[in-house]
Amino acid sequence: MPLEMNREVFITCAVTGSGGTQDRSPHVPRSPQQIADSAIAAAKAGAAVVHCHVRDPETGAPSRRLDLYREVTDRIREAEVDVVLNLTAGMGGDMVFGPTESPLPLREDGTDMIGAAARVEHVAECLPEICTLDCGTMNFAEADYVMTNTPGMLQAMGRMMTHLGVKPEIEAFDTGHLWFAKQLVKDGVLDSPALVQLCMGVPWGAPDDLNTFMAMVNNVPDDWTFSAFALGRNQMAYAAAAVLAGGNVRVGLEDNLWLGKGELAENWQLVERAGTIIENMGARVIGAQEVRDKLGLVKRAPVAK
Repeated sequence: MPLEMNREVFITCAVTGSGGTQDRSPHVPRSPQQIADSAIAAAKAGAAVVHCHVRDPETGAPSRRLDLYREVTDRIREAEVDVVLNLTAGMGGDMVFGPTESPLPLREDGTDMIGAAARVEHVAECLPEICTLDCGTMNFAEADYVMTNTPGMLQAMGRMMTHLGVKPEIEAFDTGHLWFAKQLVKDGVLDSPALVQLCMGVPWGAPDDLNTFMAMVNNVPDDWTFSAFALGRNQMAYAAAAVLAGGNVRVGLEDNLWLGKGELAENWQLVERAGTIIENMGARVIGAQEVRDKLGLVKRAPVAK
């Protein structure tokens, strides 16, 4: 497929994530106020979309608490800056097995398996414009941890998201995830054209080499919208690669803690740098309302108090 550079690019900032990074950088936000403030600063720096998880305010551990999502949502919607809200729906599919010779029962520390409705409960409560749908089961870097998303679970969650009027952002960690996403659209579970995030360099999904990246890009239908990111040191290189391949850009502390060697980043700094790369390539960074127009989203008003 010949490259067709994207000249109208939106930036997504993945603000905090669910990884164990809270003790590796003081800039990883924990409390709802810190997460919202970091998202708002990222929006002021040029992010049109903010992708948010929540964490326990005391420990920084990943959380699914509804009140934390509600507070983050309210704070962002009440801010003076316009931004598209994207909440994760990836929590609640974690399986941690026992030793290799005795894998069952599952370990209680780390295992968090809940039903489809519970995984989407905060989405139904907060009604973000976008929420994520991790489109496959995958081994992560940890030896005995599996991110579990069965076809039946994804069909159920996808139907709920579509019914709620929240646009799923398909998280594709490998080419098979895109294959299944296309089947979800074919079956009427998800609407077309769909929105995809290509997740590169996440062990043990698609590696972040350019040949694999282009295999991922070539499996995205022409009328879908995609963004892409890579972890760590390749985050900014993939900002350029995504634009060149016709896509949009994701940066943020969920994927990379560093601005440069020995220099810990803040979210707004990563967004600002990505914006500079995009503009130096001759493209334009578009804002939240242009993203809504492009993706058919409806802005949600703050909840009356």
